[in-house]
Amino acid sequence: MHHEKSELTLFDFLCQVIRGVAVSLGLILLWSMEAVRDRFFRVLDRFHVPERRRSKASPFPPGPTRVHKT
Repeated sequence: MHHEKSELTLFDFLCQVIRGVAVSLGLILLWSMEAVRDRFFRVLDRFHVPERRRSKASPFPPGPTRVHKT
């Protein structure tokens, strides 16, 4: 398979440069949003208060269960 070289015009060159800059800016935006999200969740983790332990009291008294005779 043979490929022919074609000259890159000034317009095509500028389009490629603008496309490269746009992709770079998009990646920077995604990276910065990820960094902000990471910091936000780290702050939430710092403010996290552990849940109070519940007493192990049961509403049912200990002992065998009653069997109803019908």
